Amino acid sequence: MTAQVFIPPARPARVLLVLGSLDGGGAERVAVNLIHRCDPGLVDIRLGLLRPSGAYLASVEPHRLVGPRRRGKGLIDAARAPGDIAEMIARTRPDVVMSFGMAVNAAVALALPRGAGRPRWICREDSNTAAEIANFTSSRAARALVAMLTRQVHRTADCLLAVSRDLGARLAADTPGAPVRVIHNPIDLSEIAILARVPLAEPPARPFVIAAGRLVRQKGFDILIEAFAKARYADGMDLVILGEGPLLAPLKARAAALGIAERVKFPGFQANPWAWFSRAALFVLASRWEGFGNVVAEAMACGVPVVVSDCDFGPREQVGHAVSGWIAPAGSPAALGEAIDTVLADPDLAANLAAWGVERARAFDIERIVAAYARLFLDQAFAAAGADFALSPAADFAEAA
Repeated sequence: MTAQVFIPPARPARVLLVLGSLDGGGAERVAVNLIHRCDPGLVDIRLGLLRPSGAYLASVEPHRLVGPRRRGKGLIDAARAPGDIAEMIARTRPDVVMSFGMAVNAAVALALPRGAGRPRWICREDSNTAAEIANFTSSRAARALVAMLTRQVHRTADCLLAVSRDLGARLAADTPGAPVRVIHNPIDLSEIAILARVPLAEPPARPFVIAAGRLVRQKGFDILIEAFAKARYADGMDLVILGEGPLLAPLKARAAALGIAERVKFPGFQANPWAWFSRAALFVLASRWEGFGNVVAEAMACGVPVVVSDCDFGPREQVGHAVSGWIAPAGSPAALGEAIDTVLADPDLAANLAAWGVERARAFDIERIVAAYARLFLDQAFAAAGADFALSPAADFAEAA
């Protein structure tokens, strides 16, 4: 087989990442990591935001931020989003546009110019689209319509990017013939190693189980609270749930109804969740669905044993059952409680899971993943000219997996 030779481009590929905002979350962190870590000699990245707000906004250099000329910090105007994105594309003249999430993907599909000068478009999906649609509406007719429109959006893209193999397989099955690539989300092992050692300002008084994420139905914190109440080996421990969201009051009420209100803590959004992870007895992901569980990889990197739900998609790819973590059936408080007990009851098992979890987390290190993204951007930027400046899709897949 002839070895491929990398030929640097005459100029950096211009890439525009398009998101709604930087209001926390895995996708937003991925975008910021790409801006900070991609080689500027190869890829010149700008960040297009429909709303200039969010926890990560201050970490991005102002000259890399692009927004609608009609500024505002209120809700995103869905009707105007395609026009706002078209304006950002016209101003930045990117070679490649990459959009994040179903709603923004749909807006970009409408915003892209037609004909000569159209940038290549990477449509990035980071969640179980079928589950997202089902969660959006209970109407069967509305679900069918949104699913049809989503498939049309996917057919329009030059590349569908999935964050897990299973999600990529689902996208390929739903959109036959579409070019699908898979790159897992990155975690910064060096940063996590440093920040995990930072002391907590108010450490919990008792040993604790940890979970993190937006307080929404997807994350299954109601399932986790019930499982924690059932877990015999969690007696004398607290459950700490990091994050914010609309279900805070119902989750507190559920804990109270189960008689464990004083043992379930909600510290809110934490800029340094890794200091919490590293001090926990166990990390639990109870999600009903995912695309890729960033917090799972981060928890493993912190050296805490993990229990994850076998949801679609992501966690089963990240965790080797009984090797680098423990996998429980999704959606079952009883099964999740049993899994929590299994790990907490066996200190040797917990220590082995934690040690192998640290090793497994290396597969998601930011240097490897960002390199895969850079190759993808270059591949797309020069595809129209017939030049191959990137490794093959198979090589990208291998490095990112």
